[in-house]
Formats: sequence, C-alpha cells, structure tokens
Amino acid sequence: MPDVQEIQRRIIELDVEHRDLDAVIDLLVLDGHHDQLQLRRLKKRKLQLKDHITLLKMQLVPDVSA
Repeated sequence: MPDVQEIQRRIIELDVEHRDLDAVIDLLVLDGHHDQLQLRRLKKRKLQLKDHITLLKMQLVPDVSA
C-alpha cells in the first residue's frame, strides 16, 4: 500500500491541476473565442482529475467493520 504522505502529496498535486484547469476553462468561456473540442477535452480532464482525487481520498479512509 502506498505511503499515506505520498497519497496526500498526490491529492494536493491533482487538486492544484484541477483548480488550474477550472481557471483556464473559465477564461476560455469568458473570452468567447474558444475551440469547442479543446473545451470538451479540458472539461473531461477536469472530471478525470476529480475522480482520481476521490479514489485517492478513499484510500486514506480506514476500513470499518460492520
């Protein structure tokens, strides 16, 4: 199992990339001169990052027996 600190570091990296993509997407939409294909790809990447972050966070939660 990967080290907890390594997982936390990776979550931070992905979160920064997610926020950066969000800012880029907002700028492209506000500019109005954006490529729809590029915008879709950026949004897809943003969703992939969110999913990856969620999976990593789940690794940090200990298993609880019912």
